[in-house]
Amino acid sequence: MANLQTAMDSAFWDQPISSPRTLEGSANSIPGEPFPLDAARASRALRIQQLSFLGLGFPLGIIPSYAPASPSPSQKELELGSFALESLLLRPSTSNWWLGLVGQFRPKKLISDIKREFSAAEDLELSVFTSAAKHVLDKSLYSVGLCSQLSIGPSTSLLWSTERHGHKKGKRSKFMLYHKLLSHDITLEAAWPQLFIDHKAQYWDVPESVSLNVASLASDSGLRYRFGIQKNGGQPESANAIDGEPPAALMPGLCAKAAFSYEQRKDMWRNKETKEDLIIKTDKGSFWRPAYDVCLREPHAAISTIIGGTCVAWFGGKESSMAGESQDGRIAVNTKKRSPLSADLFGSICCTVQHGKFRRIFADLTRVDARLDISSVSGLAKSILNTFSRNSASSADNLVFSPRLNFILQQQVLGPIVFRVDSKYLLDAASGKDGSHMEDVIYSLSYSLRLLRSGKVVAWYSPKRKEGMIELRLFEF
Repeated sequence: MANLQTAMDSAFWDQPISSPRTLEGSANSIPGEPFPLDAARASRALRIQQLSFLGLGFPLGIIPSYAPASPSPSQKELELGSFALESLLLRPSTSNWWLGLVGQFRPKKLISDIKREFSAAEDLELSVFTSAAKHVLDKSLYSVGLCSQLSIGPSTSLLWSTERHGHKKGKRSKFMLYHKLLSHDITLEAAWPQLFIDHKAQYWDVPESVSLNVASLASDSGLRYRFGIQKNGGQPESANAIDGEPPAALMPGLCAKAAFSYEQRKDMWRNKETKEDLIIKTDKGSFWRPAYDVCLREPHAAISTIIGGTCVAWFGGKESSMAGESQDGRIAVNTKKRSPLSADLFGSICCTVQHGKFRRIFADLTRVDARLDISSVSGLAKSILNTFSRNSASSADNLVFSPRLNFILQQQVLGPIVFRVDSKYLLDAASGKDGSHMEDVIYSLSYSLRLLRSGKVVAWYSPKRKEGMIELRLFEF
């Protein structure tokens, strides 16, 4: 079943989206934006833990990734290239503490500089080799990150991380405190700066972001709730040099927010797993044959839905209409007025059909998920009124609040290898050429690991963002 919890998580500032632009491997989504694709949600495992595991299966423990480098004003993005290599360089640990050092290297600029040195040289003298070797010391080629986690008892942990990119000024730092109660999770998160990504694949850096959230655990009744506060400090800056005004949710101010959701699921039919499925008999005896992924072990057809609401109160932030300067010197101005108090409703409905039990080597898994998302009922109502009143001034807002239709197709290729396509369509026939169209798509290839019950190594690529990376994901369908 497609992840319906995305509907509630998208209302807050701490929903991580997979991104190779940081060594942390993620950027946060923006509240008030359309829900992200399921394939875009970051892994539950920390990036440094993923690198530790993935390094066992890659030569020299080096994992590739692909993302345009966000350049400084004096550099061109094309010099550094998009291809990068990551590796876990160091990870000392004790029973309740560990420290990890991650390194990243972008080889394109180094190869181009060395090639330029030899092309310009008339004779291959020692000075030519010495000059070419100096390019290895170019700090813009390298990025380094440090991450540490300390467990304070069985229910509390602290996480601290910092990273510096050689081609950019400054560094990124983050602190997290996680505490687990009997039926709630408490999370304190502070980042300076915090990287966010909007539905247009534009990245924004908020100089200071602090959040405190309390979330209830999933219950049998389907009711969940969550509340918290968020503080944004400083003007948002464009992190990938794209024109446009920063989202209102990222402007300076203090926000208190509460949300609830009610989720229900109904199976139209389902083939339950049996002992005959788990044990196969051959001439050589009986063998245990579990599914490659326990989340994909039962053929079924199901319908699920989630409805919920949010209440938001903003304090301060009078400077929200001021201009912010991006990294390349461009000015981003936010002219939208942010309501000090607002409430809204959201909802999703999903239909899932799965054929196969994902046990055999071939033709044992085909799955399709179709999900309709409405991120803002009030925004959708306003867009409908604007359509009838032919108000074109708010056409951009109409597109943001329009419903989205998500399709997820999963097809077994061979054994534990599955090809997956996540696509999102904007539904707005009243906007002419800017109306209904495919808004986003992510292609991925995964290798399921039986020993982890529901773990897989996923390689994905996003044409819209021009990014791709390899991740370890756990207990995700």
